[in-house]
Amino acid sequence: MAEIARTPHPEADWWRQAVVYQIYPRSFADSDGDGIGNIAGITAKIPYLKSLNVDAVWLSPFYPSALADGGYDVDDYRDVDPKLGTLADFDELSAGLHAVGIRLIADIVPNHSSDRHVWFQEALAAERGSAARDRYIFRDGLGPNGDEPPSDWVSHFGGSAWTRVPDGQWYLHLFAPEQPDFDWSNPEVRDDFRKTLRFWSDRGVDGFRVDVAHGLAKDLTEPLRSMPSIPELDLPIDGSSPLFDRDEVHTIFEEWREVFNEYDPPRAAVAEAWVPTARRALYARPTELGQAFNFDLLREDWDAAGFRKSITDNLAESAHTGASSTWVLSNHDVVRHRSRYGLPNGIGQEGLADWLLADGLDPAPDDETGRRRATASTLLLLGLPGSMYLYQGEELGLREVADIPRDELADPIWLRTGHTLKGRDGCRVPLPWNTSRSVGNGQSFGFGAGGAHLPQPDWFGDFSVEKEDTDPDSVLNLYRTALRLRRELQGAETLEWLEGDIDVLHFRRPDGWQVVTNFGTAAVPLPAGEVLVASGPLDGDQLPGETTVWLRG
Repeated sequence: MAEIARTPHPEADWWRQAVVYQIYPRSFADSDGDGIGNIAGITAKIPYLKSLNVDAVWLSPFYPSALADGGYDVDDYRDVDPKLGTLADFDELSAGLHAVGIRLIADIVPNHSSDRHVWFQEALAAERGSAARDRYIFRDGLGPNGDEPPSDWVSHFGGSAWTRVPDGQWYLHLFAPEQPDFDWSNPEVRDDFRKTLRFWSDRGVDGFRVDVAHGLAKDLTEPLRSMPSIPELDLPIDGSSPLFDRDEVHTIFEEWREVFNEYDPPRAAVAEAWVPTARRALYARPTELGQAFNFDLLREDWDAAGFRKSITDNLAESAHTGASSTWVLSNHDVVRHRSRYGLPNGIGQEGLADWLLADGLDPAPDDETGRRRATASTLLLLGLPGSMYLYQGEELGLREVADIPRDELADPIWLRTGHTLKGRDGCRVPLPWNTSRSVGNGQSFGFGAGGAHLPQPDWFGDFSVEKEDTDPDSVLNLYRTALRLRRELQGAETLEWLEGDIDVLHFRRPDGWQVVTNFGTAAVPLPAGEVLVASGPLDGDQLPGETTVWLRG
């Protein structure tokens, strides 16, 4: 029987040039005063989200969890953590967002479950070689008594990626021991996740952010191959790594695309895949997820040539596959970009880790430089074709909280590395909503009636929504203006580079919209045209250094 043709939904491609706002639920807004943000807290802030002019909200994990890794250790993929609310609360949030024209993206964590998941508890109680253990990756150890791990594989959070269970076998966890990896060659695992995709899609979820998308398929051929370090972006481009970015992972996402296409409009998806640019595009093919995060600029210095290369390469790859480009400057896993740009160029990831360990004091950041560069880079990327993913708090110009007291750090990276790496708590501190603390010393800046699960520093009040809301020159109102204009101006997914000063990036978008960023420190002549918005004050007919402007005409 011939397949019946279906007319594409008029909003099927809503995600291609959307602005998506990431919410880390435990740190957004707390409605019940227990110090942990929740679903009801997000629902109460829908008017704020509407005022930002974003197109969608992405919720980081909200599932039942012991919080061994900030919610990315999932006990039950088809429920809400009781500390955050109920399914009814989720439905209310979904309905409330849709009522004001904001779509909803849910984080899905398919590489691993938590060790409290019913399947893993069944695996621990089952015998070696059982069907229950086959859902995960259990192996016998090496050495005369099996006392050595099955391979030299290491965890992202430090130490071995293997933990031994009482009967002597070992299980794989590429993250914390509380996060055992699924075996995605098991049909039962694949079937259950398709059920999860339908469960949330049926509740109104418009798309999914796929955690560790490049890690699902693994080469488990005995003997297990050596891989004593985590290469991240230095993975081989032929898909030959035993643990990451293997070619067979794409059959999984082709199956997911079949599920997404059951809905009208089809559900969207974006891959978190720390892979080379040429490999990233594979995940973003229309037959798979449609988008994959471009993380290049999370590691790029404030440099015109580096930004231009990233933009050019990613737009070319997207055009080749029919995907939509994505642009990211901050998220829940990295130092906030205002702080990164206030530090010397070339500091690198190791330098950032050392800076965090020094409580943000060595080297001392230049915060004004960081502010100028952060707003200029944001305005530059908002002018590009493709989607922009924002992280909560960046619209307030928040800096990294680098000096959280050590006894209050909660990231497993801090715990698993023997207190040699601080981890990601500094970008996950709850948002400041009010200018002053709610109830006396030690209470939060409007996050909730009580305290906050990570301490808010005293300077947070100066970055609060309350303070910035009425300041026409605030970072918050710059974001609001830029996002409103972007919605009006976005057209075809094309741009034309206009050549000029080596420190200036200048391109034209459809209908005469121009974006100009001066990466240098000296002012340059401002091109002719009507000024629509600028990341900082202009100087007559000059564009100051570290500033972006949008022009028309």
